[in-house]
Amino acid sequence: MNIIHTITVKQVLTRSTKELLFKRYENQKIQLKREHEQLQFEWKKIERAKKYPSHKLSQHFQKEMDEKLEKIKLLDFQLEQLEILPIGSELKEKEVQGMIDIQVGDNWDEEALTKTIVIEDGIVKEIR
Repeated sequence: MNIIHTITVKQVLTRSTKELLFKRYENQKIQLKREHEQLQFEWKKIERAKKYPSHKLSQHFQKEMDEKLEKIKLLDFQLEQLEILPIGSELKEKEVQGMIDIQVGDNWDEEALTKTIVIEDGIVKEIR
């Protein structure tokens, strides 16, 4: 019998993947900072026009800007952690759905619950 199961995909940290992750996180940070600045600009622009109730508007913009700042803090933390991690570490990258063939007599814990794909530099290194 075939069943659909979640499979963990892990990436082995190499120099090139570490650099790639640094660049990705930095680019995300830059984008979030731009979005935060744009929200500030739009908020001030609308406040000067005084067309909308300022209390609700302020809450909305403040919430959006706070979310951007939280995401920036998270990226800063991820960058710090990435700096600490040694080359060869395995990082959980994502989870994917896959088909698993289960037969009568198979060990459920071994067969279905422990599937992992390990990737190194974009190439499947191991399937556990």
